[in-house]
Amino acid sequence: MKKLISILFLTLYLVSTTELYQLLKIPTLVEHYWEHKRLNPDMPFSAFIKTHYDHPVKDGDYGKDQKLPFIIHSAPLALVFTVSPGFSLEASKINFTQLKTNKIPSKDEDFCFKGFVNSVWEPPKSLFSSFI
Repeated sequence: MKKLISILFLTLYLVSTTELYQLLKIPTLVEHYWEHKRLNPDMPFSAFIKTHYDHPVKDGDYGKDQKLPFIIHSAPLALVFTVSPGFSLEASKINFTQLKTNKIPSKDEDFCFKGFVNSVWEPPKSLFSSFI
């Protein structure tokens, strides 16, 4: 029973989210082919497919031609489910006190320009002093 339900849900998902629903229009294709076959008994199925899919023309049965499978494409259905805990917002009276702040400089220019920047890229002195 689980397998049958899984197949049913998978089929419903694929039909609603992909172009697989176009296969449900195959009876319309067969019916329309037989209408053309009654008008022209010598028409093979390949000629029918070529006239409707290779070079379609607007003729008297254009409305029926648009109902054939894979003629009109639509955007597939996209379902998004999110599970989130309930959101609640409670307002309560909170007493805020003013904080005393001191101005902090964003950079210490004396420290940056007195040699720190220039010394970052110097090679280790002990390694090269042994070779000299």
